[in-house]
Amino acid sequence: MVEGSTFLSLTNEDEHMRTFDFAPLYRSSVGFDQIANMMDRALTSDGASSSYPPYNIEKLDGDAYRISIAVAGFSDADLSVEVREKSLIVSARKADEDEGKTYLHRGIATRAFERRFHLADHVHVTGATHVDGMLHIELERQVPEALKPRQIQIASDSKALEKDVVDAKSVN
Repeated sequence: MVEGSTFLSLTNEDEHMRTFDFAPLYRSSVGFDQIANMMDRALTSDGASSSYPPYNIEKLDGDAYRISIAVAGFSDADLSVEVREKSLIVSARKADEDEGKTYLHRGIATRAFERRFHLADHVHVTGATHVDGMLHIELERQVPEALKPRQIQIASDSKALEKDVVDAKSVN
């Protein structure tokens, strides 16, 4: 095994194991170890806990996104939206208001939850709204001007060329 490489094992429906070796990625690139870590987190997450609450991720345009989370039964005071260490953390805690109530059927889940979304570089949360049982979180990719591609003008400076020729003649 190459030092620093990561192996991921997947099990499909037939219980056959698939292994991914990231050693070639590490040999030819720098800084992509986060992708391997992210894949590892995604593949080892518990599928049952990740289904509540349901959510959508929409791409609104080239650099704008929206995460919509179904939070029926929660008030604004019960919800928390936080950005910490390149992660968006949405959580909810419901005050126990069920004392003295007897349910014949309880289909509306208001249990506490915490959902994390890993944010790419330069993705920022620009706002959040809670309307009709849906929490909408607006995100935008804001790439700094210094990191955007720019065209470099090529100048032809004949004086600089002549100076180099004169300096070469004086040396010889």
